[in-house]
Amino acid sequence: MYEAKGVGRAIFAGVYLMIGSVLNIIYGIAEISRSHFFVANAHYVFSNLRSWGWVTLILGVLEGLAALSLFAGGEYGRWFAIVVASLAAISALLQISSYPLWSIALFALSLWIIHGLVQYGETKREAEAAMGATEPPPVRSTMNR
Repeated sequence: MYEAKGVGRAIFAGVYLMIGSVLNIIYGIAEISRSHFFVANAHYVFSNLRSWGWVTLILGVLEGLAALSLFAGGEYGRWFAIVVASLAAISALLQISSYPLWSIALFALSLWIIHGLVQYGETKREAEAAMGATEPPPVRSTMNR
């Protein structure tokens, strides 16, 4: 009948949420253990490197849950993934003073994920109706009466 619009974007969002989850978990563990991978004199908006490590680790776990929930299907997974991607975008902006280019890239990717998930779900008929291009009603023939 009518297929859902944006299925490819939802799969894209789920895959990138899973990749972001793995990276954030690795970065979170590295930040908590004060690894030498990160710059020692970086300035954060709130707190220090170890605190941001916990934030990053928790955000990574939430991103993984959101990706799994999104792959399971359903409306709840989509909205949960939108909320988690929004938190990831906010987190990226709060780390912009210490890692500017990386933070901007993560922010843009989070917005792309949010955009893909917001568009997913409505059918093509609903999208056409929202744009004002509805189908005309079927024409009935009066010749055979």
